[in-house]
Amino acid sequence: MQAVILAAGESSRFWPLAEGKHKSLFALLGRPIIVHTIEALRRAQITEIVIVQSSNGAIEAQLGNGARWGVKISYVVQPEPRGMGDALVRAESLLKETFFVVNPQHVTVSEIIPQMNALASGADAVLVGCDTDRPQEYGIVKIEHDRALDLIEKPAPGTEPSRTRLAGVYLFNKRFFEYYRRVPEHPYAFEDALKLLMREGTVRILIISEEPPTLKYPWDLFPIAQLLMDREITEQTVAPSAQIHPSALIEGPVWIGENVRVFEHAVVKGPCYIGDHCVIGTGSLVREYSNLEAHTVIGAHAEVARSIFQKDCSTHSGYFGDSIFDEAVKIGAGTVTANVRNDRGFIRPWVKGSRVETGLKKLGAIVGRETHIGICAMLMPGVLIGPRCEIGPGSLVRKNLDADTRYYAQPREMILKREST
Repeated sequence: MQAVILAAGESSRFWPLAEGKHKSLFALLGRPIIVHTIEALRRAQITEIVIVQSSNGAIEAQLGNGARWGVKISYVVQPEPRGMGDALVRAESLLKETFFVVNPQHVTVSEIIPQMNALASGADAVLVGCDTDRPQEYGIVKIEHDRALDLIEKPAPGTEPSRTRLAGVYLFNKRFFEYYRRVPEHPYAFEDALKLLMREGTVRILIISEEPPTLKYPWDLFPIAQLLMDREITEQTVAPSAQIHPSALIEGPVWIGENVRVFEHAVVKGPCYIGDHCVIGTGSLVREYSNLEAHTVIGAHAEVARSIFQKDCSTHSGYFGDSIFDEAVKIGAGTVTANVRNDRGFIRPWVKGSRVETGLKKLGAIVGRETHIGICAMLMPGVLIGPRCEIGPGSLVRKNLDADTRYYAQPREMILKREST
């Protein structure tokens, strides 16, 4: 069978990360997230993959024909984000009788596909669902035994037919396109076609206990990184070319790549991923699901906790907790990312003009590529800093910064003290 990976969206809610490319090209454990999904499909014996991408072609440019991962990848373009149904129609000519549809962050799909195949006999489609405690926020499936009978969008409290929502993994045969052409064309035509298929055909549903990963906002990277590390880093793996000082401590499951240097008295506590050519400076601590992509430098006496650095980043001393840094971010000594509110409440960043509920009580800064941060800067919990910003020494960043912003702002109490003297 084949699989279609839908990767043509705008990724606008993923700002300030992955500028100019799809969010699925963001790297974890040395590979883009979409590659982890391709590897999962291959483990499920699916080696023919169609990727729906945007017109910039960034995914095709990076992945090529898929030979590196033992699969054959074909590409189609969705020029504008006109919904899931429009994306699938563009792949129709490349599809055979039966095909899976997944999102690029579905890195656990190899565990789901065999269970879906077991339900496929005599069915027009097999869906995947998971329970939710917020049914009013999702499309909820009406279920009878293992059959999906209807899909109700955001039902009012007390009217929901079940507590099962769709989890974004599908198995279709090509009859689906017949139903799709019977509904009006609009961004949610896919859902309308699916409801029609449920009412007239045979659609089965697999209920799973843990939903596949989502990748809507930048902080969704944290559970994906944790999932991948728990699955792939189960023991210490140190490349032969790595140089680790005898006084350094490597503890727990840690991946250390080629030509890594770990200096005196540094500590790395796993699970962690340290990519090729990284440097961990004297007396630094890297711990708990931190991910350092290639050529990242953590300077002396820094602490990195549960944070993600893309390639070519560098820091000096400071604290970096529950934060994400895109490529080539440079950070001066003494910088601190605050990751907890004083009142210990949930952190609610501003995204596209509205507060977003993260459900997180620990969240640091999200920093776009090529931003430079001066010494002793302070970044408040949940701030989003755009690409190519310049943040001056001693600046306190309390709010989001647009791309290409030059920001020099000291804390008010420091300014008042200086003026009084």
